Amino acid sequence: MTRTIVITGASDGIGAAAARQLHAAGETVVVVGRNSDKTRAVADSIGAPWHLADFSDLAEVRALADVLRERYPRIDVLANNAGGIFGDRAVTGDGFELTFQVNHLAGFLLTNLLRDRLIESRASVIQTSSVAARAFSRFDIDDLQAERRYSPSTAYGNAKLANILFTKELARRFGDQGVSAVGFHPGAIASGFAGASNGLWHWMYTNPLASRLLTSTEVGGSRLGWLALGTPGIDWRSGGYYAQNRPARSTRLADDPILARRLWEQSAAMVGLPTS
Repeated sequence: MTRTIVITGASDGIGAAAARQLHAAGETVVVVGRNSDKTRAVADSIGAPWHLADFSDLAEVRALADVLRERYPRIDVLANNAGGIFGDRAVTGDGFELTFQVNHLAGFLLTNLLRDRLIESRASVIQTSSVAARAFSRFDIDDLQAERRYSPSTAYGNAKLANILFTKELARRFGDQGVSAVGFHPGAIASGFAGASNGLWHWMYTNPLASRLLTSTEVGGSRLGWLALGTPGIDWRSGGYYAQNRPARSTRLADDPILARRLWEQSAAMVGLPTS
Protein backbone atom coordinates (compact mmCIF):
# COMPACT_ATOMS: atom_id res chain seq x y z
CA MET A 1 0.00 0.00 0.00
CA THR A 2 1.30 3.42 -0.92
CA ARG A 3 1.92 5.53 2.14
CA THR A 4 1.41 9.26 2.61
CA ILE A 5 4.60 10.88 3.89
CA VAL A 6 4.58 14.53 5.02
CA ILE A 7 8.02 16.16 5.09
CA THR A 8 8.54 19.62 6.56
CA GLY A 9 11.59 21.62 5.57
CA ALA A 10 11.35 19.91 2.19
CA SER A 11 12.02 22.90 -0.07
CA ASP A 12 15.79 22.34 0.11
CA GLY A 13 18.51 20.18 1.60
CA ILE A 14 17.86 16.71 2.94
CA GLY A 15 14.09 17.29 2.99
CA ALA A 16 14.02 17.88 -0.75
CA ALA A 17 16.37 14.95 -1.37
CA ALA A 18 14.23 12.63 0.76
CA ALA A 19 11.09 13.80 -1.03
CA ARG A 20 12.57 12.89 -4.41
CA GLN A 21 13.88 9.54 -3.18
CA LEU A 22 10.63 8.53 -1.47
CA HIS A 23 8.62 9.53 -4.54
CA ALA A 24 10.93 7.35 -6.65
CA ALA A 25 10.22 4.50 -4.22
CA GLY A 26 6.51 4.82 -5.03
CA GLU A 27 5.31 6.68 -1.95
CA THR A 28 2.93 9.64 -1.87
CA VAL A 29 4.98 12.60 -0.66
CA VAL A 30 3.58 15.86 0.69
CA VAL A 31 6.13 18.68 0.44
CA VAL A 32 6.07 21.39 3.12
CA GLY A 33 8.38 24.39 3.02
CA ARG A 34 8.73 28.05 3.89
CA ASN A 35 9.76 29.54 0.54
CA SER A 36 7.00 29.35 -2.06
CA ASP A 37 9.24 29.25 -5.15
CA LYS A 38 11.56 26.55 -3.78
CA THR A 39 8.73 24.49 -2.32
CA ARG A 40 6.75 24.59 -5.57
CA ALA A 41 9.83 23.67 -7.59
CA VAL A 42 10.55 20.57 -5.49
CA ALA A 43 6.90 19.49 -5.54
CA ASP A 44 6.46 20.09 -9.26
CA SER A 45 9.59 18.08 -10.05
CA ILE A 46 7.93 14.96 -8.61
CA GLY A 47 4.27 15.83 -9.18
CA ALA A 48 3.59 16.13 -5.46
CA PRO A 49 1.21 18.36 -3.48
CA TRP A 50 2.83 21.17 -1.51
CA HIS A 51 1.98 23.49 1.35
CA LEU A 52 3.63 26.51 2.93
CA ALA A 53 4.36 27.21 6.58
CA ASP A 54 6.95 29.42 8.23
CA PHE A 55 7.77 27.74 11.54
CA SER A 56 8.75 31.06 13.07
CA ASP A 57 4.99 31.84 13.07
CA LEU A 58 2.89 29.36 15.04
CA ALA A 59 -0.31 30.63 13.41
CA GLU A 60 1.04 29.25 10.13
CA VAL A 61 1.78 25.91 11.83
CA ARG A 62 -1.82 25.74 13.08
CA ALA A 63 -3.12 26.59 9.61
CA LEU A 64 -0.88 23.89 8.11
CA ALA A 65 -2.28 21.32 10.53
CA ASP A 66 -5.83 22.27 9.52
CA VAL A 67 -5.02 21.81 5.83
CA LEU A 68 -3.24 18.49 6.37
CA ARG A 69 -6.15 17.11 8.40
CA GLU A 70 -8.62 18.25 5.76
CA ARG A 71 -6.80 16.93 2.69
CA TYR A 72 -5.12 13.72 3.83
CA PRO A 73 -7.28 10.99 5.37
CA ARG A 74 -4.08 9.11 6.21
CA ILE A 75 -0.69 10.37 7.31
CA ASP A 76 1.58 7.37 7.58
CA VAL A 77 4.79 9.29 8.23
CA LEU A 78 5.32 12.80 9.58
CA ALA A 79 8.93 13.93 9.18
CA ASN A 80 9.59 16.97 11.36
CA ASN A 81 12.61 18.07 9.36
CA ALA A 82 12.32 21.87 9.34
CA GLY A 83 15.03 23.67 11.28
CA GLY A 84 18.12 25.79 11.17
CA ILE A 85 20.80 27.60 13.13
CA PHE A 86 20.65 31.36 13.45
CA GLY A 87 22.79 34.30 14.53
CA ASP A 88 22.14 36.71 17.37
CA ARG A 89 19.36 35.83 19.78
CA ALA A 90 15.96 36.74 18.35
CA VAL A 91 12.42 36.39 19.63
CA THR A 92 9.56 35.43 17.31
CA GLY A 93 6.21 37.17 17.14
CA ASP A 94 4.91 34.36 19.33
CA GLY A 95 7.35 35.40 22.06
CA PHE A 96 9.77 32.47 21.88
CA GLU A 97 13.47 32.26 21.13
CA LEU A 98 13.76 31.67 17.38
CA THR A 99 16.00 28.59 17.38
CA PHE A 100 13.88 26.80 19.99
CA GLN A 101 10.63 27.59 18.17
CA VAL A 102 11.73 26.68 14.64
CA ASN A 103 13.59 23.50 15.56
CA HIS A 104 11.41 22.13 18.37
CA LEU A 105 8.28 23.99 19.37
CA ALA A 106 6.69 24.26 15.91
CA GLY A 107 7.18 20.55 15.22
CA PHE A 108 5.88 19.71 18.69
CA LEU A 109 2.74 21.75 17.97
CA LEU A 110 2.21 20.30 14.49
CA THR A 111 2.58 16.74 15.75
CA ASN A 112 0.08 17.27 18.55
CA LEU A 113 -2.44 19.00 16.30
CA LEU A 114 -2.23 15.98 13.97
CA ARG A 115 -2.18 13.46 16.80
CA ASP A 116 -5.59 11.89 16.18
CA ARG A 117 -4.79 11.41 12.49
CA LEU A 118 -1.39 9.95 13.37
CA ILE A 119 -2.96 7.51 15.84
CA GLU A 120 -5.60 6.46 13.29
CA SER A 121 -2.86 5.88 10.72
CA ARG A 122 -0.50 4.11 13.16
CA ALA A 123 2.04 6.59 11.92
CA SER A 124 5.77 7.04 12.35
CA VAL A 125 7.01 10.47 13.47
CA ILE A 126 10.60 11.23 12.47
CA GLN A 127 12.60 14.03 14.10
CA THR A 128 15.68 15.39 12.32
CA SER A 129 18.04 15.91 15.24
CA SER A 130 21.82 16.30 15.21
CA VAL A 131 25.07 15.30 16.85
CA ALA A 132 25.02 18.95 17.98
CA ALA A 133 22.81 17.75 20.85
CA ARG A 134 25.86 16.05 22.30
CA ALA A 135 28.50 18.50 21.14
CA PHE A 136 26.94 21.87 21.95
CA SER A 137 23.93 21.57 24.25
CA ARG A 138 23.93 23.17 27.69
CA PHE A 139 20.34 22.26 28.36
CA ASP A 140 18.53 24.13 31.12
CA ILE A 141 14.85 23.22 31.48
CA ASP A 142 14.33 26.47 33.40
CA ASP A 143 15.83 28.59 30.61
CA LEU A 144 14.35 27.19 27.41
CA GLN A 145 14.28 30.67 25.90
CA ALA A 146 18.03 31.17 26.43
CA GLU A 147 17.47 34.40 28.29
CA ARG A 148 20.39 33.76 30.66
CA ARG A 149 22.75 31.99 28.30
CA TYR A 150 22.78 32.24 24.51
CA SER A 151 25.06 31.44 21.63
CA PRO A 152 23.99 30.15 18.20
CA SER A 153 25.74 26.82 18.81
CA THR A 154 24.30 26.29 22.28
CA ALA A 155 20.79 27.24 21.20
CA TYR A 156 20.99 24.84 18.27
CA GLY A 157 22.41 22.03 20.39
CA ASN A 158 19.68 22.54 22.98
CA ALA A 159 16.97 22.45 20.31
CA LYS A 160 18.39 19.25 18.80
CA LEU A 161 18.45 17.66 22.26
CA ALA A 162 14.83 18.76 22.62
CA ASN A 163 14.09 16.81 19.42
CA ILE A 164 15.42 13.62 21.00
CA LEU A 165 13.59 14.18 24.29
CA PHE A 166 10.37 14.84 22.37
CA THR A 167 10.89 11.63 20.40
CA LYS A 168 11.24 9.57 23.56
CA GLU A 169 8.26 11.14 25.31
CA LEU A 170 6.06 10.84 22.22
CA ALA A 171 6.86 7.13 22.04
CA ARG A 172 6.18 6.72 25.75
CA ARG A 173 2.84 8.55 25.70
CA PHE A 174 1.37 7.21 22.48
CA GLY A 175 3.27 4.06 21.58
CA ASP A 176 0.49 1.86 22.92
CA GLN A 177 -1.91 3.71 20.58
CA GLY A 178 0.14 2.85 17.52
CA VAL A 179 2.35 5.92 17.09
CA SER A 180 6.07 5.25 16.64
CA ALA A 181 8.72 7.93 17.00
CA VAL A 182 12.39 8.11 16.09
CA GLY A 183 15.11 10.75 15.92
CA PHE A 184 18.23 10.77 13.77
CA HIS A 185 21.40 12.63 12.90
CA PRO A 186 21.58 13.03 9.11
CA GLY A 187 25.28 13.93 9.07
CA ALA A 188 27.03 17.26 8.58
CA ILE A 189 25.13 18.08 5.40
CA ALA A 190 26.19 20.41 2.61
CA SER A 191 23.02 22.46 2.62
CA GLY A 192 21.86 26.02 3.29
CA PHE A 193 20.50 25.37 6.77
CA ALA A 194 23.10 27.67 8.38
CA GLY A 195 22.65 30.47 5.87
CA ALA A 196 21.00 32.70 8.49
CA SER A 197 23.81 32.15 11.01
CA ASN A 198 27.17 33.86 11.30
CA GLY A 199 30.78 33.09 12.20
CA LEU A 200 32.15 29.57 11.80
CA TRP A 201 28.75 27.97 11.14
CA HIS A 202 28.05 30.31 8.24
CA TRP A 203 31.54 29.85 6.81
CA MET A 204 31.43 26.06 7.05
CA TYR A 205 28.13 25.74 5.23
CA THR A 206 28.62 28.44 2.60
CA ASN A 207 32.32 28.28 1.76
CA PRO A 208 32.87 26.09 -1.34
CA LEU A 209 36.11 24.64 0.02
CA ALA A 210 34.69 23.78 3.44
CA SER A 211 31.56 22.30 1.93
CA ARG A 212 33.67 19.58 0.28
CA LEU A 213 34.14 18.08 3.74
CA LEU A 214 30.39 17.78 4.30
CA THR A 215 28.01 14.95 3.50
CA SER A 216 25.80 15.35 0.44
CA THR A 217 22.10 16.11 0.75
CA GLU A 218 21.38 12.89 -1.13
CA VAL A 219 23.06 10.83 1.59
CA GLY A 220 21.34 12.80 4.33
CA GLY A 221 18.01 12.42 2.57
CA SER A 222 18.53 8.68 2.25
CA ARG A 223 18.91 8.44 6.03
CA LEU A 224 15.55 10.11 6.51
CA GLY A 225 14.13 7.87 3.79
CA TRP A 226 15.50 4.74 5.46
CA LEU A 227 13.47 5.54 8.57
CA ALA A 228 10.38 6.53 6.57
CA LEU A 229 10.42 3.27 4.59
CA GLY A 230 11.37 1.14 7.57
CA THR A 231 9.09 -0.79 9.89
CA PRO A 232 9.16 0.22 13.58
CA GLY A 233 10.15 -2.66 15.78
CA ILE A 234 11.89 -4.41 12.90
CA ASP A 235 14.12 -1.90 11.13
CA TRP A 236 14.33 0.62 13.97
CA ARG A 237 13.20 0.97 17.57
CA SER A 238 10.53 3.46 18.54
CA GLY A 239 11.93 6.04 20.91
CA GLY A 240 15.40 5.50 19.51
CA TYR A 241 18.04 7.80 18.08
CA TYR A 242 20.02 6.83 14.97
CA ALA A 243 23.08 7.93 13.02
CA GLN A 244 24.22 6.36 9.75
CA ASN A 245 21.20 4.02 9.96
CA ARG A 246 22.43 2.55 13.24
CA PRO A 247 21.49 3.11 16.90
CA ALA A 248 23.56 5.95 18.34
CA ARG A 249 24.14 7.66 21.65
CA SER A 250 23.66 11.31 22.41
CA THR A 251 24.25 13.21 25.64
CA ARG A 252 23.22 11.45 28.86
CA LEU A 253 20.41 13.98 29.30
CA ALA A 254 18.74 12.51 26.21
CA ASP A 255 17.95 9.41 28.29
CA ASP A 256 16.39 11.30 31.22
CA PRO A 257 12.65 10.44 31.31
CA ILE A 258 11.87 13.11 33.90
CA LEU A 259 13.50 15.78 31.73
CA ALA A 260 11.58 14.52 28.68
CA ARG A 261 8.30 14.76 30.58
CA ARG A 262 9.07 18.26 31.87
CA LEU A 263 9.98 19.45 28.37
CA TRP A 264 6.71 18.06 27.02
CA GLU A 265 4.69 19.77 29.74
CA GLN A 266 6.41 23.12 29.30
CA SER A 267 6.17 22.94 25.51
CA ALA A 268 2.46 22.15 25.72
CA ALA A 269 1.87 25.08 28.05
CA MET A 270 3.73 27.42 25.69
CA VAL A 271 1.50 26.56 22.73
CA GLY A 272 -1.74 26.31 24.70
CA LEU A 273 -2.18 22.53 24.70
CA PRO A 274 -3.08 20.31 27.67
CA THR A 275 0.04 19.36 29.59
CA SER A 276 -1.11 15.88 30.65
